[in-house]
Amino acid sequence: MKNKKVISWAPGRINIIGEHIDYNDGYVMPAAIDRGTRFEIMANGTDSEVELHAQNIDDRVRFKIGEAHGLPTWAKYLYGVLMELIGYGAEIGGFSATFSGDVPIGSGLSSSASLECSFARGLIELWDLQLDDWQLIKACQMAEHRYVGIKCGIMDQFASVMGRAGQVLRLDCRDLSYEYLPCDLGEYRIVLLNSHVSHELATSAYNDRRAQCESALEKIKSKHKGIQSYRDVDQHLLNTVSVDLTEFEMARARHVVSETNRVLRASEALSAGDIAMLGAFMYRSHESLSQDYEVSCPELDTLVELTRSDERILGSRMMGGGFGGCTINLVQELYVDSVIDRMTREYHTAHGIELTSYQLKIGDGAQIISSTTYADTCL
Repeated sequence: MKNKKVISWAPGRINIIGEHIDYNDGYVMPAAIDRGTRFEIMANGTDSEVELHAQNIDDRVRFKIGEAHGLPTWAKYLYGVLMELIGYGAEIGGFSATFSGDVPIGSGLSSSASLECSFARGLIELWDLQLDDWQLIKACQMAEHRYVGIKCGIMDQFASVMGRAGQVLRLDCRDLSYEYLPCDLGEYRIVLLNSHVSHELATSAYNDRRAQCESALEKIKSKHKGIQSYRDVDQHLLNTVSVDLTEFEMARARHVVSETNRVLRASEALSAGDIAMLGAFMYRSHESLSQDYEVSCPELDTLVELTRSDERILGSRMMGGGFGGCTINLVQELYVDSVIDRMTREYHTAHGIELTSYQLKIGDGAQIISSTTYADTCL
């Protein structure tokens, strides 16, 4: 009998610009980061017994493949990934897995995609599964849809798997074509500021926004027969159907159309080395997310407003699903510490909450750290 131990890792992600449009066939501009989730997985010699150990919270679950009930939320993500891989025809036996990570939960850095993609990468290696990166990405996305109840787009999992150090991705979420863009920010650095709030609205409001976008698009299609997706809609066309949309539908659609255009223009600015213009688009993105898509919150709005009068900061916006988490900021490198000190004081004055900052590097995507086969050994 041969036993195998696999150590896998997958990162969280940032998104420079392009929020809440991945599930609306828009463009997004994410990148993998140098924080992630590390799994150690080994076969345990059984047909279907699984044991999972979440080290960060010291919680364990045991179940049989296909027979799991009453799992805690963190385990539903993993069970969903497991069942989605099996849905591709993968033959997976019993195993034990231990994992830990340093992606802050609820920060908008997609700790969930990091968790899913590291787990999936490890299982594929452990069981020698003939699945490609796209199948891995899709399995992780659908795990959230079917087992957690979050109808996420594909951006988070895509960035976690496909990221490259020093480069951002521009992903076309309509046809899944993509390109890598060098991320040379010159004298500026990416700094995340964690609001340390996580409003309960997040999951239900996320699904509500998606439903509103879908209903608006259906109404647009009924008026314009050539429309297939939001990519066929510009602001002029949207204005022509405004009387047919509810106030909420119009606002959501306006964000999707304008944000898609901002991603294209922001990627041009990045490629041209115009970091000031990139920052300007980030500010406009936040305004749209706050006012039209209504997924910001007072704490995030405060963090963005506190940057506007600081010439050492070129851009700021909320990042991730919203209602809490982090803002992403372009800060002049020489003044990062003093900017953080000021923001910490003023944010605490405004909301009585301590601020946490992260200075991140853009890193590589999901990978196998080691894979070792042991002969005639029980692990």
